[in-house]
Amino acid sequence: MDMLLMRISVLFWLLLYSFVAVLVSGECQSHQQELLLGLGKTLNSSLSAKMRNWDQSTDCCSWGGIACDQSGRVIKLDLSNQLISGTVDNSSSLFNLQHLQQLNLANNTLSFSFPCGFDNFSNLSYLNLSNAGFTGQVPAEISRLTNLITLDLSVNSLLTLRPLKLEKPNLNMLVENLTRLRSLHLDGVKISARGNEWCKGLSSLTNLEELSMSNCNLSGPIEDSLQKLKNLSIIHLDRNNLSAVVPAFLAHLPNLTSLRLSSCGLHGQFPREILQVRMLQSLEVLDNKNLNGSLPEFHHNAPLQNLVLSGTNFSGTLPQSIGKLVNLTRLDISSCNFSEAIPSSVSNLQQLVYLDLKCNNFTGQIPRFDLSKNLAYVDLSYNKLSGKIESFKWEDLQNLTHVDLSHNSLNGSIPSSLVALPSLKRVLLSNNQFDGEVTGVPKVRESLLDTLDLSYNQLQGPIPAYVFELSRLSVLVLSSNNFSGTIRPRDIRKLVNLTYLDLSHNNLSVITTGSFSVLSSFPKITTLKLVSCKLNVFPDLQNQSRLTYLDLSQNQISGEVPNWIWSVSDDLLHLNLSFNQLEGLQKPYQIVPNLSVLDLRFNRLTGHIPTLPLSASYLDFSSNNFTSSLPSNIGDYLSYTIFFSVSSNGLTGFIPKSICDAGYLQVLDLSKNSLRGAIPKCLIGKMDSLGVLNLRGNHLSGEIPDAFPSKCSIETLDVSGNELKGKIPKSLANCNRLEVLNLGNNHINDTYPCHLKNITSLRILVLRSNKFHGGIGCPADERPWPKLQIVDLADNSFNGKLPNKFVERWKAMEVYDDEAHLNVKHLRFEVLRFTGIYYLDGITVTNKGLQMELVKILTIFTSIDLACNNLEGPIPDVIGKFKALYVLNLSHNALSGKIPPSLGNLQQLESLDLSSNNLSDSIPQQLLKLSFLAVLNLSHNQLEGRIPDGKQFATFTNDSYVGNKGLCGNPLTKQCNDANHSQDLRPRASKKTQKDEFDWQFIFIGVGYGVGAAVFVVSLMFWKRASQWVDDNVDKFLEENLPKMGLVYTRPCYDNVDTAGNIEHDKKRYDDDYDDEKSDESTEEFRGRYCVYCSKLDETRKKTIHNLGCICHDSPPSLSSSSSTSSSFSP
Repeated sequence: MDMLLMRISVLFWLLLYSFVAVLVSGECQSHQQELLLGLGKTLNSSLSAKMRNWDQSTDCCSWGGIACDQSGRVIKLDLSNQLISGTVDNSSSLFNLQHLQQLNLANNTLSFSFPCGFDNFSNLSYLNLSNAGFTGQVPAEISRLTNLITLDLSVNSLLTLRPLKLEKPNLNMLVENLTRLRSLHLDGVKISARGNEWCKGLSSLTNLEELSMSNCNLSGPIEDSLQKLKNLSIIHLDRNNLSAVVPAFLAHLPNLTSLRLSSCGLHGQFPREILQVRMLQSLEVLDNKNLNGSLPEFHHNAPLQNLVLSGTNFSGTLPQSIGKLVNLTRLDISSCNFSEAIPSSVSNLQQLVYLDLKCNNFTGQIPRFDLSKNLAYVDLSYNKLSGKIESFKWEDLQNLTHVDLSHNSLNGSIPSSLVALPSLKRVLLSNNQFDGEVTGVPKVRESLLDTLDLSYNQLQGPIPAYVFELSRLSVLVLSSNNFSGTIRPRDIRKLVNLTYLDLSHNNLSVITTGSFSVLSSFPKITTLKLVSCKLNVFPDLQNQSRLTYLDLSQNQISGEVPNWIWSVSDDLLHLNLSFNQLEGLQKPYQIVPNLSVLDLRFNRLTGHIPTLPLSASYLDFSSNNFTSSLPSNIGDYLSYTIFFSVSSNGLTGFIPKSICDAGYLQVLDLSKNSLRGAIPKCLIGKMDSLGVLNLRGNHLSGEIPDAFPSKCSIETLDVSGNELKGKIPKSLANCNRLEVLNLGNNHINDTYPCHLKNITSLRILVLRSNKFHGGIGCPADERPWPKLQIVDLADNSFNGKLPNKFVERWKAMEVYDDEAHLNVKHLRFEVLRFTGIYYLDGITVTNKGLQMELVKILTIFTSIDLACNNLEGPIPDVIGKFKALYVLNLSHNALSGKIPPSLGNLQQLESLDLSSNNLSDSIPQQLLKLSFLAVLNLSHNQLEGRIPDGKQFATFTNDSYVGNKGLCGNPLTKQCNDANHSQDLRPRASKKTQKDEFDWQFIFIGVGYGVGAAVFVVSLMFWKRASQWVDDNVDKFLEENLPKMGLVYTRPCYDNVDTAGNIEHDKKRYDDDYDDEKSDESTEEFRGRYCVYCSKLDETRKKTIHNLGCICHDSPPSLSSSSSTSSSFSP
């Protein structure tokens, strides 16, 4: 009954208001009508609905947008949102409508400088010129409109070429007389004032309720003078460079309903009390990455409707009391640092429409949203959520249009009830652990679904039939699953709206032969990815005139590249045909000039390098059989190129100087060819943008040009395996971002490079097989290379002792903790941020004569190789601190003294070679703690006593100890006598417990051949007269067979070791120790998994099954030792 009376009362007052309005509106005065008609003639109003009935024969007070007072004078003119164009200048009849009280010209295109006649409107209380099209300086006349209550001059700066400015008058002058203002909107007006200026100017507007000055070039801080404005309800200051803390007094504005401070460079702690303001309905502080804060406990029935904190440093938990915000419609706390579980109370938010929690650290299961019937948008991607989702009542969320649960650890099956929702348009479930088969979905013909991304899961079986019934589907991404079966033309042809298709990396066979080509019927396809889809011929794409992105890599396509592919589409930007069996390019061909990415690596292409597209930014022709020289005018084709690689071909001739004209080049890889001559000086001095220069494995001669610029950008410099001489350039010290320096296998004659001491970013230093001499180390007051992780100085003439104080500065080799392994990544150069194109650094690690190329260098992989020098004195005890060390090779030197017991602390050590030195005393028992040790060589020293027994030492053969006359015990045939027993300090073996049991499995490259060879020659090793025969034939055996595994064997750097252990060095210069053709062939054919330095960890430790430093990889779809591209669909 009360509600009925209330409705009748409201209706009565509405009728009364309408009646009074009619009474106070008189008949339009004739001169007022003439003024309006004159205004209409100067405007293009053909699209205006309001001005359509402006006719001289009717009363102007009844025209659209017009209101009059009782005397027939126009007091209101509202032409907002009418698509009106034209000019309103100072002479416009508009300014003769002197009785106007309200003027609204918002959202039109009146292209003229701000006119100056507004002071004629002395009675004006409402002025809205937002986005009306006016430009230039705001006129001083507006400051004389002392009756103004509402002033809106906002502009969208993105839609105008000439900004609206407030300089003369400035903000203070504009508002100083507008003391009646309640609403001030100046968004987009260029004010350019400091905090003390604009805050002081506004502080006189004590009646102000709405303040909106977004994107006004304001700077901070927000002064306390603003707290005088007690009536403030709306404060919008977003997109200004305030660079300030959020003032606490904002929490004491009792009427505050909306606060927007997004993208303001805010920092410090956000006052939690603001979130508890009694009237607050909306808070947006997004994109302030240095703004810290946490959420308070919320009160029941708080009016908060909109909470947006995305892109800040808010952290902590999402409180259970979030469920008390019963009015909340939008919750966006994405890209923050929230953690722990999403509270179940979120399901109580019945008014919730938009939920975005992506890019946090939320764990646990996804809460149910059964009560959130209005939910339309859900994004929980990039968290650590787990559990299943099939038991949810998705069918209750009938308004859901967008679901993104990607990049979590969700498992189980994908419920059909989710995909079947009638309003759903986008489903993104990639990068999870969903498995099983995807079941059918009812009523798919009525589905609105346009985006379906199930990539990077463990789904299996055939692609569900309902997918091909989703007629509105535009984006379909099913890559990197275990889908099987055959894709036929009749399946995909139904998807008439499909524009993006990715079926890569499954067990699918796509039929593309004959006239039944799957793809010939796609009318709108723009992106097509069929990587590893068992294609053996090119699909028929000749009708795909809108194609922009095509990836057919990692298939078995042979023969020639058809010439029609270059003209299939004028919009073709990305073409990847890598990792196939292509042998040539069908002639005649003309590569489309707009092509930006062309990837032909790892094929069998021969002859001349193809003509390069003029607009290309990425060109990779590596690992083919091109035998031509580089074109002399190649620089003309690389004007916009960022990445250029022709590595691992048979290119000859010189490096053309025109390549220096490629001003944007960041990666240049000419490695593993037969290029000769000098390195062009301009290649070093002129290309400031160059980040990677790889000239490895050619026949380049002369010196490295001493021309590195003062703003050197190089991060990787690899000139190894050439015939370079001279010294390390002094100007290389300018490259303060250098991470990889590989000068190995040349003729460089220099001392230890202390002049590079200030390059703190250096991670890899390779100087092996040169003519370096002198001591290793720099002056005591220097602290070079704290990030150094790989040091290879082998096969030089370094002498003297290894100084403890110098070696201990290699701090990166000490780091071994859980945090380091959580942050493990590959050493790489990112070509352009966010492009997914990067260059992987590679290095060759030599151990026991085996050269193993690490095509992926982990940032936690560490190695020291100082073999084949003239080093003397004791092994530095500080090496025992290098807990992250994987490889230590100090062999073939003149080191003396004991083996430091501290080497037992090297928890990750897998290869230890101290052979051919003058080490004495016993083998330390502490070495038994080296749980991952797979290779040990202590041969040809002066060691004595019992060989430690058990654990890893039980796996080593005689070869590890030969040439130490004083050693005894297993595995040697020489047994220890009583004296040896009495001196044995080993603890007696106790009864085995669970903790003592180890389950070891060693994986090391080359071990299979090593064992086989050992069986054959073990008896001959004790036949002194046959030792030379053994050496020669074992070397020959390894040299012939290891290349079949893709490995390279180099003979040791010494000719023989005499009985006293003295070493005769015959250092071989690097010539051509590997067969490029065989190496490339091996790389091309290998499609399995590969591991580097792997050992199985004791299962009883319960921490991990395998060494964290050991990474096994499937052959990647688009990775090579030189470059990589990584792309994924990001809708």
